[in-house]
Amino acid sequence: MAAMASSTFFFFLLCLTVTAKKTYIVHMKHQGKPLSFETHNDWYSSSLQSLTATPAESLLYSYNAAFNGFAASLDPEQAEALSKSDSVLGVYEDTVYNLHTTRTPQFLGLDAESGLWAGHNTQQLDQASRDVIIGVLDTGVWPESKSFDDSGMPEVPAKWRGECESAPDFNPKFCNGKLIGARSFSKGYRMASGGGGIYKKPGEIQSPRDKDGHGTHTASTAAGSHVANASLLGYASGTARGMATHARVASYKVCWETGCFGSDILAGMERAIEDGVDVLSLSLGGGSAPYFRDTIAIGAFTAMEKGIFVSCSAGNSGPTKATLANVAPWIMTVGAGTLDRDFPAYAVLGNKIRYNGVSLYSGRGMGKKPVGLVYSKGNSSGSNLCLTGSLDPALVRGKVVLCDRGTTARVEKGAVVRDAGGVGMILANTEASGEELVADSHLLPAVAVGRKVGDLIREYARSYPNPTADLVFGGTVLDIKPSPVVAAFSSRGPNMVTPQILKPDVIGPGVNILAAWSEAIGPTGLAKDSRKTMFNIMSGTSMSCPHISGLAALIKAAHPEWSPSAIKSALMTTAYTQDNTNSTLRDAADGSLSNPWAHGAGHVDPQKALSPGLVYDISTEEYITFLCSLGYTVDHVKTIVKRPNITCSTKFKDPGELNYPSFSVMFGGKRVVRYTRELTNVGSARSIYKVTVNGPSTVGISVRPKTLIFRTVGEKKRYTVTFVAKRGASPMAKPEFGSIVWGNAQNQVKSPVSFSWSLM
Repeated sequence: MAAMASSTFFFFLLCLTVTAKKTYIVHMKHQGKPLSFETHNDWYSSSLQSLTATPAESLLYSYNAAFNGFAASLDPEQAEALSKSDSVLGVYEDTVYNLHTTRTPQFLGLDAESGLWAGHNTQQLDQASRDVIIGVLDTGVWPESKSFDDSGMPEVPAKWRGECESAPDFNPKFCNGKLIGARSFSKGYRMASGGGGIYKKPGEIQSPRDKDGHGTHTASTAAGSHVANASLLGYASGTARGMATHARVASYKVCWETGCFGSDILAGMERAIEDGVDVLSLSLGGGSAPYFRDTIAIGAFTAMEKGIFVSCSAGNSGPTKATLANVAPWIMTVGAGTLDRDFPAYAVLGNKIRYNGVSLYSGRGMGKKPVGLVYSKGNSSGSNLCLTGSLDPALVRGKVVLCDRGTTARVEKGAVVRDAGGVGMILANTEASGEELVADSHLLPAVAVGRKVGDLIREYARSYPNPTADLVFGGTVLDIKPSPVVAAFSSRGPNMVTPQILKPDVIGPGVNILAAWSEAIGPTGLAKDSRKTMFNIMSGTSMSCPHISGLAALIKAAHPEWSPSAIKSALMTTAYTQDNTNSTLRDAADGSLSNPWAHGAGHVDPQKALSPGLVYDISTEEYITFLCSLGYTVDHVKTIVKRPNITCSTKFKDPGELNYPSFSVMFGGKRVVRYTRELTNVGSARSIYKVTVNGPSTVGISVRPKTLIFRTVGEKKRYTVTFVAKRGASPMAKPEFGSIVWGNAQNQVKSPVSFSWSLM
């Protein structure tokens, strides 16, 4: 009967007209599997036999751990018919996600010889972190990199269930005691590329090998081994190392030439969960979507349930507000800040004025003789942007070209200038990128300058009859002040999916980061860049994310009993909001003071995060209560939680009641917002904490009780905070910010607070 019901379930699809197929992720009622099928995979395969003559090709992935359902190649009519079945909870078209594209250990205080953290010396932490496995979902890995050398590493942890795939360009023997796993997932990508699951780009190999560089860079940032004399063509020379140098790395290639497809990401997350990783690092994302439509959020929930910490990049769409990705509260959402290292370069104009900029150009210079400077001299309106084909060689040959930043990649503009005969480039920011400077390894002498300087150079190029310029390069400079500064590109709040949860969570180093690189591609990533380098310098929240992943691995090593939420809380409540000049963090976009919509709780401080004193812990059941408070249907919640008995009988009155380490107070039509939080003592027994509040004059803040006394380790205490909007505050008032700090002589447990009278 069950088999008959199953065939009846799909029989009406037999005669559907075949049209262009797409990948769909199908969410099934897990408990609805007919008894005649031994496994859910058998059930899914049987269902597709009614749809197509080649079910093996149509069924791309069968999910069990991260999701209840499968990914399949279907035409729209088949997908529509499937969605009407009683056994199907939802059918969703595959989503494309994008990548969010040294000195950091020293900058973060990880190179201390002893006394690294209270009660933990370097040797103890190194020993413990050998059992921690970081799974990196990205563009693959270059296994020959010295960053994955396993000298001194003991046997692979017994809990590890992963493997290294074999491919024409990837021998499983490339894996070792450091790089313990390497897999690839491409069925969604290949389906979307136009071949019904069998298409391959000419010359492209399905393999874990990294042909892009991004995945090697992120994996080595998280857990790369020490490599002496590392540099990018002489820049940032020194010892390169990851955050957790003794942790293990497993690479899951889910990103390909046209992006990272949700079906592949979900398959990679599922495999990583089953393989036994402790930390998942994803430097990729899409736009905002409800959590039940967010592939990464769905996979991350299962990971969190199994004790796996998930770190994701916040996105590179700043400084525009409300541009965050990966905002689920069970994910660590990581923004980007600068280091105290820079790569100065200078544009010296014919009027004898020298303007400061940055560059990673490493070839022959221009010489000491200035050459002509041109701006917007070309064949089209795009010549100011130096778009492909826009420059007139007769006008730019032998000259320095001033190019506006935007529309195309920064390094691509340099290639356009070089191909048109230009001998140098000044890349000038516009209002969109403000004063932020990102250094690049250009193919020709090039200097990047901020908007204000760019405007002065533009005016000079327009107004002087014979403008000239010379470009000078200054190498690597350390101890830059102020630092850190919030990167202008780092995506900003507010959180548009759940405004009651403050995001991002923290910032970490994400500008001009040196890490390992793929030798299959030049440092610019351009096809015409024939240079080869073992290390590259990159910027993006893609770079800050693996810093936090590696730090989470260290905390996991020291506190293996801590939940992912406890680790997140430790990183957030110990973060700092003052730079190395003891001033409030600033925003690179315009030099103004930053705020929690840009930096979250602040910049991570790993030394303090290992001993936070108190943590805000969150159980899976509390996350379910949170989801039930969002107005989702029970089926939507089941998409994320994957439990059959969800009823949503328990809900928060306000999603902001979640025991989160930060506060986002939405007044809307209310004058009073009240939240209760619970703190767990992970510090010393007999600890006393007193509260300090800071807020705008427009809001009254009261906390009860004002003192928390913890008699034992592991004891939990609650407090209630009441926020009152004072009369006269306009509903259109701009957002304000404050903080709540529980402190004693040993610890300061700080939570940022945002106040909004309207969402934007």
